[in-house]
Amino acid sequence: MSEAPSTAPVCYRHPGRETYIRCTRCDRPICPDCMNEASVGHQCPECVAQGKRTQRPARTAFGGSGVGRAGYATRTLIGINVLVMLASAAVGGGRALFGAGGLGGLIGSDTSVTRAGAVLGYASYTLTGPMHGIAAGEWWRLITAMFLHYGLLHILTNMWALWQLGRYLEAALGPVRFTALYLIAGVGGNVAAYLFTAPNQQTAGASTAIFGLFLAAIVVNRRLGLQIAQLVPLLVVNLVITFSIPNLSIAGHLGGLATGGVVAAVLAYAPANRRATVQAAGCGVVVVILIVATVLRTMSLLGS
Repeated sequence: MSEAPSTAPVCYRHPGRETYIRCTRCDRPICPDCMNEASVGHQCPECVAQGKRTQRPARTAFGGSGVGRAGYATRTLIGINVLVMLASAAVGGGRALFGAGGLGGLIGSDTSVTRAGAVLGYASYTLTGPMHGIAAGEWWRLITAMFLHYGLLHILTNMWALWQLGRYLEAALGPVRFTALYLIAGVGGNVAAYLFTAPNQQTAGASTAIFGLFLAAIVVNRRLGLQIAQLVPLLVVNLVITFSIPNLSIAGHLGGLATGGVVAAVLAYAPANRRATVQAAGCGVVVVILIVATVLRTMSLLGS
């Protein structure tokens, strides 16, 4: 006499395996290899995948992506600065890194890379050569200058500060908002250098953006109700250095500081119900103001 066929349910993915466990979402039978522990019972692989697709990604207190905790934007910015420094050293030789005379020989000399990308108002490289600078249409200098450095000490100090401040702010704001903060603060400092520095004087360095990060960290901590006792003295020390050491761009540092503070306030205090719109509009207004200031300065230098 033959045995009656088994009536036990089988796993929907493995028909040869009997099981009495079912997915709590779709009620399909699942074997131990297909079980995914859930808050209640177990779920099948398809329901787990569907749940991940419909789950909203984690956001920071300021609306940014949680991906910022990995620090990808900070690492990318540091990488760009290092690559540009290597390019400058490749064309300028050893003196591009150190030995040019500033700070006891610790500051490097300028190179064709820095001359082409530093903030320069309106001047000629030679007595009879053509005019160069932002007023001559070389507007890219307002952006490229924040990625240029005069020597190894210059870039090392700036990249150390960017590593410390950048990772914290990127985790708090998210990579997109942090990158916008960095770039707008850097441009703001370069615009200030363009406005208040002699038109034949070159300035460059990531410090315009980094000073913006200093004040941004204070603004973010205040918004979150965190301590700022360690940040304020650090900012004060950097301001003292700015005013004490010759040839540092006071206008650039203060401009980056002010711009970074304003952008950080926009990002941190935007109302939650329309946060992204207010943040984008606020940053846009800051950019427009910087453009208008640049145009007015250019008209002044050209005598229009």
